[in-house]
Amino acid sequence: MKTFEELYQEIMEQELRNGRKLTEEYDAYPMDCLLHPKDYAPVLSAGSCDSCETEGACQNSCIFDAIKKIDGRIYIDPQKCTGCGVCIDVCKMGRLIENREIYPVLEVLCDRDREVYALVAPAFVGQHGKNASAGQLRSAFKKIGFTGMVEVATFADILTLKEALEFDRHVVGQGDFQLTSCCCPVWISMIRDIYQDLVGHVPGAVSPMIAAGRIVKKLHPDAVTVFIGPCMAKKKEAREPDIADAVDFVLTFQETEAFFHAMNVIPEELPADEREHSSRAGRIYARTSGVSEAVRTTVEQLNPDKKVKVKAEQADGVIACKELIEKIQKGETAGNFFEGMACSGGCVGGPKAIIGKEEGKELVNRYGDEAVYQTPLENPYVKELLQRLGFMDVMDFLENSELLTRNFSQGK
Repeated sequence: MKTFEELYQEIMEQELRNGRKLTEEYDAYPMDCLLHPKDYAPVLSAGSCDSCETEGACQNSCIFDAIKKIDGRIYIDPQKCTGCGVCIDVCKMGRLIENREIYPVLEVLCDRDREVYALVAPAFVGQHGKNASAGQLRSAFKKIGFTGMVEVATFADILTLKEALEFDRHVVGQGDFQLTSCCCPVWISMIRDIYQDLVGHVPGAVSPMIAAGRIVKKLHPDAVTVFIGPCMAKKKEAREPDIADAVDFVLTFQETEAFFHAMNVIPEELPADEREHSSRAGRIYARTSGVSEAVRTTVEQLNPDKKVKVKAEQADGVIACKELIEKIQKGETAGNFFEGMACSGGCVGGPKAIIGKEEGKELVNRYGDEAVYQTPLENPYVKELLQRLGFMDVMDFLENSELLTRNFSQGK
């Protein structure tokens, strides 16, 4: 039987072979992308575009102006690219691909002295086997060398509480409104980089991914954190200077599936290491309207007598997010809580999901309905985590949660 190291070496060699196929003209470029993925944008160019049938489609699709064509070759600006993946969808020649971080993750997994934690996005349900439970997936990650698996939905619970407290405090009359800062980094990039006049309506909260990474590192200072989800944009978010301390690497579900396949690990066939840590509120973040619903139900529990109720509106898809923001600017909406998701259907519709968004939504809803707790206020693990982090009460958490706060007005 092969050792872990031998199996990992095979995966590394396969990745390098795939990398060499990206382009015949620039052998050093794909190799360097594999070995040093953080030096490049979440989207990579793979070959010449001289014979493109849809000239300029990729450039026209990018609202962040991250794509340039230089000497017949596409260049992706790593500072501007958010990883939304729209350009990949419109490229008919397949010249645009995701930046992969398999190689450096393999290196840390080979180091048996390191604690390496998989931070799994709420959209995980059904991605690695329709019937695989969270406990079976945890066993699968341990089998391929991770120290443990953490459900990011638990940290979505914590951020739900923070956003609900912010809404309860700041949205008190007609004309007041809040833009969610949870989940989608493309939504935040749109507001921060294009619609800066709305930044003041975004509560200063990190995403659940960043909260998970920071808290794991707070409790396990030497840990390596690897976020796993359907999203390429998370690769860019993890590198932003003010939050780059939280997550060391980002893998997509498709990259993770390559690990399982190479090592013949089938989560559905493993014993379950079940741990019930998340509420329904955190679990449904994976689909459009999930954040809004989570915040609304938590606000209602926090303050049943609050006169201003949550009136939520959502948008999914980059264009729909842009249209919603412009409606807000023009005063053409009666909503007071706005949720934007760059992917159609929410995270379950992410570009690197393994199953379709409708099936993903159904499975996420089912997983949410199975939760013992409905909101973070009911979830004892939220209370336990906050106490371990040193928060004495709700107001202390709201006023002094530097670990979970960022200043969007400062830019990137």
